[in-house]
Amino acid sequence: MIAEPAPAKINLALHVRARRPDGYHELETLFAFAADGDRVTVEIAQTNSFTIVGPFAAALLPSGGSDVHETHAHAAARETSGNAPWHGNLVTAAADAFGAMFAIDARHAIILDKHLPIASGIGGGSADAAAALRALARLHGIAATDPRLHQIAARLGADVPACLVSRTTLGVGKGEVLVELAGLAGTPLLLVNPGVAVSTATVFGAWDGLDRGPIPEGDLLSRARASRNDLEPPAVALAPVIAEVRSFLDAADGVVLARMSGSGATCFAVFDTIAARDAAAAGAAARGWWTLATTLV
Repeated sequence: MIAEPAPAKINLALHVRARRPDGYHELETLFAFAADGDRVTVEIAQTNSFTIVGPFAAALLPSGGSDVHETHAHAAARETSGNAPWHGNLVTAAADAFGAMFAIDARHAIILDKHLPIASGIGGGSADAAAALRALARLHGIAATDPRLHQIAARLGADVPACLVSRTTLGVGKGEVLVELAGLAGTPLLLVNPGVAVSTATVFGAWDGLDRGPIPEGDLLSRARASRNDLEPPAVALAPVIAEVRSFLDAADGVVLARMSGSGATCFAVFDTIAARDAAAAGAAARGWWTLATTLV
């Protein structure tokens, strides 16, 4: 059995530059990754099977569920597991695409341990698919640097290539063209989700279409602090509680940078000390919000 982490993705900055005729948008984004997230395991099997476990499994299982609307405490107490259809999830789509690309006629048992809320702007589905590709590559002796893996990732979704490498990068195009950057490994990081799911397509559709300029040059933190997330205003209009999370994080002691990630509703804050991060995490949890106290990698 091969296990791969699926770390949470954050957008330190996200500039939307233009709408594209293919339905995507021209972006400039600073991708960074947390030390924690979901986990995917893969092994050879006689038949394909896909099992989802973990505190946010119910939202992805056929019976549905509302775990994304629960507090972190409730979700952690409601560990769920079950079998999911092979088709209809980005993880199994990644497995099918991998088999087709590398002409591998094998069946797999895949387990997704789901700890990140869905539809939350931290790349959960993309990270899971990317982890599945890395696990399958290890299982079948494919080099992690094989460019065909990137080709598969780019077809699966705009964030999947960045999640495939899971390193700090500048993403351009629709996000799939990556330039590796020096990161901030070990920096205390807090993720906070207020318990609402927002649609990526709806948030992008509500973007006002104004090009507010590129991400500036400089070191990573300077670039991030001088930038913005162009999707935050439309996301806040759809889910005003996001503004409450931002205000809470902005006012926290020791915060270096706070912003919404991706299309929301998860917000993040980078802190100067672990103690400051943990104090903010306790305050956010007391409000019934999902939290993940972690570090950047």
